[in-house]
Amino acid sequence: MIDTLHAPRLASRRLPAGPAFYLLASIVLFFLASSSAPTPLYSVYQAEWGFSPITTTVVFGVYALAVLAGLLTVGSLSDHVGRRPVLIAATAAQAGTMAIFVTADGVPMLMAARVAQGLATGAALGAIGAAMIDLNRTKGTVANAVAPMTGTALGGLLSGLMVQYLPAPTHFVYLALGVIFLLQTLGVVLMRETSSPRPGALASLKIQFALPRHVRAPFMLAIPALVASWAVAGLYGALGPTLVHLLIGRNSFVLGGLALFVLAGSGALAVLVLRDVAARAVAAYGATALLVGVGVNVLAIGAGSTTWFFVSATVAGTGFGAAFQGAIRSVVPLARPHERAGVLSLLYVISYLSMGVPAVVAGFLVVDGGGVLATAQQYGVAVMILSVLALAGAIRRPRPVRAEVDSLDLELADAA
Repeated sequence: MIDTLHAPRLASRRLPAGPAFYLLASIVLFFLASSSAPTPLYSVYQAEWGFSPITTTVVFGVYALAVLAGLLTVGSLSDHVGRRPVLIAATAAQAGTMAIFVTADGVPMLMAARVAQGLATGAALGAIGAAMIDLNRTKGTVANAVAPMTGTALGGLLSGLMVQYLPAPTHFVYLALGVIFLLQTLGVVLMRETSSPRPGALASLKIQFALPRHVRAPFMLAIPALVASWAVAGLYGALGPTLVHLLIGRNSFVLGGLALFVLAGSGALAVLVLRDVAARAVAAYGATALLVGVGVNVLAIGAGSTTWFFVSATVAGTGFGAAFQGAIRSVVPLARPHERAGVLSLLYVISYLSMGVPAVVAGFLVVDGGGVLATAQQYGVAVMILSVLALAGAIRRPRPVRAEVDSLDLELADAA
């Protein structure tokens, strides 16, 4: 039974909407930072445990597949039980995952940590994104695109700096992240719930690919952009440090992390700069920048140019950010409040499949094909073809129906 005497006092202790929004954005940021934190460490693990490039890409890819498992099972659970219960469980689990990383003493433990990390991330992404839009539709839509990229950028760079200059490189970064996740768990406990419970929680755990009818057409048109942009992220996340090592002729943890930082950081900047531009124009720019950036990357690898490699990463990164933002902005705002977590989860399903599967395939090609440089060039050509398809999809994308958007605005106002 609810204690009505103490209910007002409890409500007054809840976080206001503004701080709650930024807490949610910080959770996305650090979840994605933790996902990219192992990237500069792969060479350390490889030297200690003696595994091949295939193992590196499998360790990277298994995280993406675990995210998919989380998205497909509990990705829309928060639409039924509320955002807070899902986020409390996910942030607490992520803190526990950092302990697995700290104690890892071989590839099996590293794989277990990546699986647990992916499951926690998959459980949280849809709930966080939907909660941010619940609190502020405009800022939430932008944050859904910029926070993951900012986190990915910072995770790779900060991890590289810690590995290069601090002791216990395979421990310190995870201990720091573990403390952050525990604090975020406490923050979520203090949040107000942003979504009303709905029946069907158990049914939502069944793997399904149902999309609301009114978002199907824009969703399908967004798929080539999602595949192209996240395949680029997979290339830099799995093979970026190795490519930098081969181009500069020495192993630098900072420069290895810098490659992913430049890609994701320029993507986050593009999201902010283009946030007021029409979604259709943003998507078209993103596809074009991916095509040009990856094309320059292919040439830079062939010429052995480190400078042009990072220039191409910057251009491709703006395409990554713009293409992903265009996809989010053309799909998510059309979903009704009780549909948002599910729709966001499906967008992330496509994204993480596009990041994980090509990276694993690339690992096998590195060993059985022509090596890292040749594989990276072939990978780049495939992304360029996808970018052309994404550009065609952006050009064909219909303009949003004003009446439908207006009705969604009224629903949001009523919910507030």
